[in-house]
Amino acid sequence: MSTNYSLLFYLKKPKNYVSGQKPIYMRITVDGIPKGVSTGKDCEPAKWISKANRAKGTKEDVKTLNAYLDTVEHKVADLHLQMVKSGEDITSESIKLKYLGKDIKRKSLLAVFLEHNNQMEALLGNGFKPNTLKGYKTSMSHIELYLKTAHKCSDIDVRKMDHGFIAGYEFYLRSALGCSEVSAAKYIKHLRKIVRLCIAHKWITDDPFAFYKNSARPKEKEFLTEHELERIERKLFPVPRLAHVRDIFVSCCYTGLSYADVKKLTDNQIGKGFGGKLWIFTSREKTETASNIPLLPKALEILSRYSDYPSCVSKGTLLPVLSNQKMNSYLKEIADLCGITKKLTFHMARHTFATTVTLSTNVPIETVSKMLGHTDIKTTQHYAKLLDTRIGQDMDQLEETLVSKRPKYDTLMPKASFGKMPIVSLQPCLNTDKAG
Repeated sequence: MSTNYSLLFYLKKPKNYVSGQKPIYMRITVDGIPKGVSTGKDCEPAKWISKANRAKGTKEDVKTLNAYLDTVEHKVADLHLQMVKSGEDITSESIKLKYLGKDIKRKSLLAVFLEHNNQMEALLGNGFKPNTLKGYKTSMSHIELYLKTAHKCSDIDVRKMDHGFIAGYEFYLRSALGCSEVSAAKYIKHLRKIVRLCIAHKWITDDPFAFYKNSARPKEKEFLTEHELERIERKLFPVPRLAHVRDIFVSCCYTGLSYADVKKLTDNQIGKGFGGKLWIFTSREKTETASNIPLLPKALEILSRYSDYPSCVSKGTLLPVLSNQKMNSYLKEIADLCGITKKLTFHMARHTFATTVTLSTNVPIETVSKMLGHTDIKTTQHYAKLLDTRIGQDMDQLEETLVSKRPKYDTLMPKASFGKMPIVSLQPCLNTDKAG
């Protein structure tokens, strides 16, 4: 592998040349093999100094031309150094192609996105879920609209993406498409993955996300208080469908199961665990991580109630779970009948388990995280919000500890003298600035 090269600039005589300026070419030579490349600049032959490879003169146009040639020379030197460091085969042709940008396969953004989605679709059920693919397809359609609306094109070279492209896309999502901060952040996250793929394949060298910072904050997760949960549990519903939905919702408030996990719950996932008690042994539908949960009496009672329910027996499931849309629709009716003003959704059961049922009753957050099947405790912190009652209990316990460690005044000072201690005025201290 040769690493020696030479570079010079020269004037090339055009075909049928008579007079006037000549184009300036750059000759790259490696191992005696030269390759010529146009610089895109011209010069009068009388002003060109062959030995110096530059134009002569002190006028501004000559200075600008020579500065441009200096830049080109430095660029080629940097490219040569990069090729040496990466161990590439160095020839005059390879340096020329790299200078012209023809050594890199040109990739368009939507083409890379489509290829990614096709690969994800081929791996459905083997590491990817249908909902994940659905989200990426939506992201691709948003980018397609953004390109047509803001950039007046059907696609864009991935190398043309920069900070302005990313910031503009986020603005488009929130303004034109009306996405919330959290939704926009999700679509930006999808685009960031595509950009990382391009960087890994060396289709782009500069990361357009280098100076991008996402300012979106996750919304506060709502949950039911102890009294609200009790109100739903004790409510008598004359309509069976509402009673069934209530039971399934409450069971998830005491197990932390998501909609997808409770829908696929079967007898095979119930077994004896620590202490001989019944546990749920399952894996999360979303992340395929293990989620082992001891069955609390209330949850066990509800499961027993539907042990011989016809639809459960026919499907082999433990609870008659309807579609997520119907469950949330019926939960709105339940909230109205129970006098609950919060927007009751099925996922709120998972938040309620994390906060009201477990954390507020002194269950450590690490234990809650394990039962919820989270791989990162930061995820659990979005669900498990500290209640004022828990904070009060913790501070009461701290106060008792501090009081027990504090020395008694009786052992340090007689009671009589303590009562006669002079009261020192703070006024002189407050007026030190005026005095000083």
